[in-house]
Amino acid sequence: MEFMETNVGSRRLRELGRLLLYGSCIEVEWPEHLKALSAGRFAASVCMEREHYNMVGYKLACAVRASSLREVVALTVDGSPHCVQLHTLVEEVRKLIGGFEALHYVIYKGKLYRVEAEDVKLSRYLSKVARLTRGPSLSSQLSP
Repeated sequence: MEFMETNVGSRRLRELGRLLLYGSCIEVEWPEHLKALSAGRFAASVCMEREHYNMVGYKLACAVRASSLREVVALTVDGSPHCVQLHTLVEEVRKLIGGFEALHYVIYKGKLYRVEAEDVKLSRYLSKVARLTRGPSLSSQLSP
């Protein structure tokens, strides 16, 4: 099921109250991880390379409200510049609307990893990532 073609008030979505949003390539590349995380959740694919961030975010916000979602799970390929947007989008909607638990998973070299919300937030701040990877001496290099 494609998320952008799903009714935000879908009966099945309302009944489950738990949404798994996954990168569309996961179906073909890692169906075993998709199957494991789909249990008890309404699973819907989204391609952040094809869909605009704002459209997916608005749709998710509407789904959270219309279907009273308790949980939203994001599952993507690690390292994809497009897929990382799905994680930041879920956190942004959670911050704006709240009322649901957000979980994040990535697949790296075929293995499934849980990622914390703090990690997703950090991925938005490259200067912080740089300080973590290169140490405090980088601070002086970042100053104008």
